[in-house]
Amino acid sequence: MVQRVATVAFEGIETRVVDVQVQVAPGLPAFHVVGLADKAVSEARERVRAALIASGLALPARRITVNLAPADLPKEGSHYDLPIALGLMAAIGALPPDALAGFTVLGELGLDGSVTAVAGVLPAAIGANARGEGLICPAACGAEAAWASPEMEIIAPASLIQLANHFRGTQVLTRPQPRVREAECSLLDLRDIKGQESAKRALEIAAAGGHNLLMAGPPGAGKSMLAARLPTILPPLTPAELLEVSMIASVAGVLEGGALTNRRPFRSPHHSASMPALVGGGLRARPGEISLAHNGVLFLDELPEFEPRALDSLRQPLETGEVAIARANHRITYPARFMLVAAMNPCRCGRASEPGFTCRRGPNLRCAADYQARLSGPLMDRIDLHIEVPAVTAADLILPPPTEGSAEVAARIAQARDRQIERYAAIGLPQIRTNAMAAGPVLEDIAKPDASGLALLREAADAMRLTARGYHRVLRVARTLADLDGADKVGRIHLAEALSYRALADEVRRAA
Repeated sequence: MVQRVATVAFEGIETRVVDVQVQVAPGLPAFHVVGLADKAVSEARERVRAALIASGLALPARRITVNLAPADLPKEGSHYDLPIALGLMAAIGALPPDALAGFTVLGELGLDGSVTAVAGVLPAAIGANARGEGLICPAACGAEAAWASPEMEIIAPASLIQLANHFRGTQVLTRPQPRVREAECSLLDLRDIKGQESAKRALEIAAAGGHNLLMAGPPGAGKSMLAARLPTILPPLTPAELLEVSMIASVAGVLEGGALTNRRPFRSPHHSASMPALVGGGLRARPGEISLAHNGVLFLDELPEFEPRALDSLRQPLETGEVAIARANHRITYPARFMLVAAMNPCRCGRASEPGFTCRRGPNLRCAADYQARLSGPLMDRIDLHIEVPAVTAADLILPPPTEGSAEVAARIAQARDRQIERYAAIGLPQIRTNAMAAGPVLEDIAKPDASGLALLREAADAMRLTARGYHRVLRVARTLADLDGADKVGRIHLAEALSYRALADEVRRAA
């Protein structure tokens, strides 16, 4: 007789049902796991054997075969331990044979019989709920699974003994409750930054429309301070966004205690990060920094110091909002809709923009162009806002702190985003939540400038040699500026300000 237990394999944040088939048959004692299992799954034999012995059960001296179907689907991870162990317990009579019917099972086993946390419980729970099944998962992941549905049956044991007692009726495991991670009280505020009013304005525009931003300035100008305070002005995640972000975090195994939070992700990898670390990949095709920053911010400090190949790998995700990781045996797609915020010095020494400074390598502008030439033109073309952040003088630091802080700016940004959501919902595009997500044809309709603005845009397109992508990005920024002003139409003043944010990139391109 073959005992069956349902579990899942992960393909990105999607799940595929895996049928764990356990057979205990006469023959020489053996324990085989088949079905294209990786090293972690093959090693489950020893963990299952030790966990059963610790729970007071012994494997029979018979031939045990575990098949993971479909056999041509790669099986990776340690979450197959628990379904294999439960299938064996049902096969030898330690559990009722029909107890596991209608459940999806996943969990890792310790040698003492404990059930420990695994990655991917939230997408597994959502998939099981869609199929009308319950879920058996580790107790440490119960709060995470409970978000899938309030009506779904969830059993979250801490050990094999607890689960066996639950099915025998001698112990009742209560359904876990969803948990929210309390928002940490941030000590950061825009009031901390004195001066840099133009940079604060650009930060507000970027947050309001989800635009990419590049800050160039000398060391100590406050670029990293500005970026660190960006999360304090971003609106909280919507329920749909929260689900997407949490599923990625669950697959990556970075959900703390199974608790979800509505705070937008903020990722800031070091400039030594490799291409797989940024876009995802590796042996198991795990999500990278751009996917972990989905619906949030990816901050790249010292941008030219990143490996050029790694930076160029961001070009497609910046355009499409997703990243496809192709391997020889499978292809995985992760969401990657993020705000790129980058900071860089004007040159290697950082003093090229300092008045009166003369670079020994040649003219200042030429030295800066050589340093910034490490960044490819197509990548720079995908950045909406280019601003120069000048050095702050001691006189600026003596001034009293500004009256407007993060709370006031966040209120304006929330209003602007509400206008965008209402606008796109009205034209039948509810999946678009910010101007940065709007495609070209949609932009030409909702951001159509007036006659004077059109004349300005035509002149600027010739003078600045705007590409088609650059033209649409100017329209996106102008539409966001109009939303911040509460205007229905994009005017000449909005286009003029939007064009000014591409002037820095144009100057560097001419110098090069």
